[in-house]
Amino acid sequence: MTKTVKPDYEVFIIKEFGTSEEKKSKWTKIGAGWSHKDGEGISLQLDAIPIDGKLSVRKYREKNGS
Repeated sequence: MTKTVKPDYEVFIIKEFGTSEEKKSKWTKIGAGWSHKDGEGISLQLDAIPIDGKLSVRKYREKNGS
């Protein structure tokens, strides 16, 4: 049986829309990341490749009920 290792990070694409007075953003999770053992980098696994917008890599947080 293979043990699943939880990621250290989650990867999101952020798309902004709306007017300059009422700017909104939509965050869509597109992957995960794991810290290297030497602490010098992160390996990312992306389920999608964004063609616009910006990426945000955030510390993984345990979801309620997970």
